Amino acid sequence: MLKTFIILGIAFGIFAACTQPQDKKMEKYKVQKTDAEWKKQLTSEQYDVTRRAGTEASYSGKYWDNLAAGTYYCVCCHQLLFSSDTKFDSGTGWPSFFQAANKNAVEEITDNTYGMSRTEVRCSNCGAHLGHVFDDGPAPTHLRYCMNSASLNFEKK
Repeated sequence: MLKTFIILGIAFGIFAACTQPQDKKMEKYKVQKTDAEWKKQLTSEQYDVTRRAGTEASYSGKYWDNLAAGTYYCVCCHQLLFSSDTKFDSGTGWPSFFQAANKNAVEEITDNTYGMSRTEVRCSNCGAHLGHVFDDGPAPTHLRYCMNSASLNFEKK
């Protein structure tokens, strides 16, 4: 019986240690909400993508082929993220941009999940997962910000 309690105590300690850094990471953002508040504000797909780092299926999002002039905002906090002036057809089925609206709009974080080394892109205001950035985009930046439509709101000019 004592062994069981010790094992459960160790397992709980490991679980707590694994979850704490993520919570601490989110403390740095200006916009702070509980999971319940995010779930009330967002659709289930938007919540999965932005708060759980999910990915929508390619060619399924509403903005992958949007050609209208305008601006793209974070679906969680309405921070300006991208302009249609920097959008291009990457052939991937996700909305792609060669640069963010400004250098402080997004943050880039090393992502080593799923056995890959990628660069995750988050909203710098609320920490929403937006997608990933790759170095195979067009000039002048040669970057491809590959975003999830579910993480964006578009406003026409």
